[in-house]
Amino acid sequence: MTDLLPELPFPLRPYGPPAPWSYDAGVLSVRTGPRQDRFVPPAGDALEPASDAPRLLGTPPAGDFQLIARVSVGFVGAGDAGALYLHVGDHEWAKLCLELSPDTPTICSVVTRGHSDDVNSSVVEGDSVWLRISRTGKAFAFHASPDGERWTFVRVFALGDAVEAAGAQIGFLAQCPEADGCAVSFDSVAFRGYAPKGMRDGS
Repeated sequence: MTDLLPELPFPLRPYGPPAPWSYDAGVLSVRTGPRQDRFVPPAGDALEPASDAPRLLGTPPAGDFQLIARVSVGFVGAGDAGALYLHVGDHEWAKLCLELSPDTPTICSVVTRGHSDDVNSSVVEGDSVWLRISRTGKAFAFHASPDGERWTFVRVFALGDAVEAAGAQIGFLAQCPEADGCAVSFDSVAFRGYAPKGMRDGS
């Protein structure tokens, strides 16, 4: 799948293990293979993930932006997740997930600078939630929302140098680190060419 989603002003390309990405009636869907994940353990020696997960990514226009989607996950096992994904370099990337962690749907985020960190932010009622990645100046921000209207701050961070951050790729990821596969969908996808008004004011 390399075409434009009508909601996005840039094309997407698949990365990671092959996966059956599809788009129909405003819904982007995929099913992961077994034991697919993208994470570099912070206590490990290697800088590469032990496994990989399917991603669909593209390069947004220069400047500030927001990428928004409602993410739904057919949870099967611990760690199953759908995520918005940010790629700055081979060893610098981040994801904002709706994840079963370990048996409760949770907003989780990972920022990788060589090795990954791992943060649980809040519990989610049900199997879907709205997620948002933003670029604001030289920084990136993660937010989540139950309705796509009022946003809860998750984290703000820098990633890569100025040139790398300006050329960042963004898009979608699905993972299933322990089970034999899970279904993930993204709907209500939106792109805005400006940053949120504030990081912590619900905007």
